[in-house]
Amino acid sequence: MALLLIISDLNWTKMKEGRAYLSLVTTPLQWLVDLPARAADNLSGVVVSRATLLSDNERLRSEALILERKVQQNAALIAENIRLRELLGAAKRVEEPVKLAELIGVNPDPFQHEVIINRGSEDGVYEGQPALDAGGIMGQVVTLSHYTARVMLVTDARAALPVEINRNGFRAIVLGKGDLQELELEHVADTADVRVGDLLVTSGLAGRFPRGYPVAEVTEVIRDPGRQFVQVKARPSARLDKSRHLLLVDHYRSPVQLPAEAVDE
Repeated sequence: MALLLIISDLNWTKMKEGRAYLSLVTTPLQWLVDLPARAADNLSGVVVSRATLLSDNERLRSEALILERKVQQNAALIAENIRLRELLGAAKRVEEPVKLAELIGVNPDPFQHEVIINRGSEDGVYEGQPALDAGGIMGQVVTLSHYTARVMLVTDARAALPVEINRNGFRAIVLGKGDLQELELEHVADTADVRVGDLLVTSGLAGRFPRGYPVAEVTEVIRDPGRQFVQVKARPSARLDKSRHLLLVDHYRSPVQLPAEAVDE
């Protein structure tokens, strides 16, 4: 039958007319068969357009965040430049040679107020070396390695610093209390001339710190008639929780060589 249909289609003109009528009948069927494909194409276009919009929105949000970050970085750079200018001014007021160091870490132990700096024995840093910022004394180097060092802040509970009142020269010992915002004077007699607002500066005693550097400002003087000593509280002059850069002062001491068995931080 297939051969007969092929031969008839080649030689009989009526077959061509019949094929045209059959094509006319099958056209709606072809359209119906093609309808799901066209619907799928249209739906795909809608989905792709929505995905494109979502992608564009995400990209715009990312660009907006990047611009905001750049603005924040610019603000941070401006603030850092101001702090560095202040630190440069402090360096000019320091008579001893100084080294600039940057804070790279903080001791996570809440009972130890220590920071880690990017200077070590290879840079001439030595144990006991005083550290200060634009406001005043921050602390001293307590642990040393080749390229880093740990600085114990004056507010550490283990810290004790000889000071004197700038107004009248009264000498005392200031102790850390484990609070970044508070220091306390030890064994201050009830008759001592101490007032709120007095500036405490290093006395130079014990040879650890050079004389005359700001340490703290007296914020409270508590007198108890039943006690022999008064309680004196002070606020550190240095910005212990904000300063990113600090100065290491070379004070009457040569650098200490790190033992060979020491391990880098």
